[in-house]
Amino acid sequence: MKSKQIITNVANLVRKKFEGEGSGHDWWHILRVWNMAKHLNQEERADAFVVELSALLHDIADWKFHDRDESVGPRVAREILTKQGVQAATIDHVCDIVANISYKGAGVQNGISTLEGKIVQDADRLDALGAIGIGRTFAYGGHVGHAMYNPEEKPVLHQTKEAYSKSTASTVGHFYEKLLLLKDRMNTKTAKQLAKDRHKFMETFLAEFYKEWEGEL
Repeated sequence: MKSKQIITNVANLVRKKFEGEGSGHDWWHILRVWNMAKHLNQEERADAFVVELSALLHDIADWKFHDRDESVGPRVAREILTKQGVQAATIDHVCDIVANISYKGAGVQNGISTLEGKIVQDADRLDALGAIGIGRTFAYGGHVGHAMYNPEEKPVLHQTKEAYSKSTASTVGHFYEKLLLLKDRMNTKTAKQLAKDRHKFMETFLAEFYKEWEGEL
């Protein structure tokens, strides 16, 4: 089977699975990550087949929604790609990216080692910034029952994956646990440039949020 047809098949499967999902990890998030990954790869020139498959499958079974089990995503991705007849080396590469793409705490080192993985990780992280990132963060916070904001809460920079995975911070608190840290954790030159404006927009949003929270006119 040709690469283009495999990508189309995987995209159709992923869309069917994630359409209507309400936590901000829906098909449209995956589509944006896929498109952004392709855009970044125009500059980086990595293996486009690996980049596109990894972008499409990066959230196929997110550990956040599977009792913090990080093995589910790579396993499901492997099953899908095996059925599509993808070569073993490519499957291994994609599954490694799926296993290591997620942010797991301020003190946890990045597990992504290949250029393809760095591109997809940047694309995913860019979608956590800016106006879309703000919308997704509040969607996720509501989905899991977290408070919108707690002014008595102090931000925590988690040093382990276990501590981060157990966080019950408010949605605004999550900005400090993760979102505002992403700008300086981009891998590629293009993503670093794109992250600057999105990061600035979030800072402007937070300033307005606090102003309104305090009832300032």
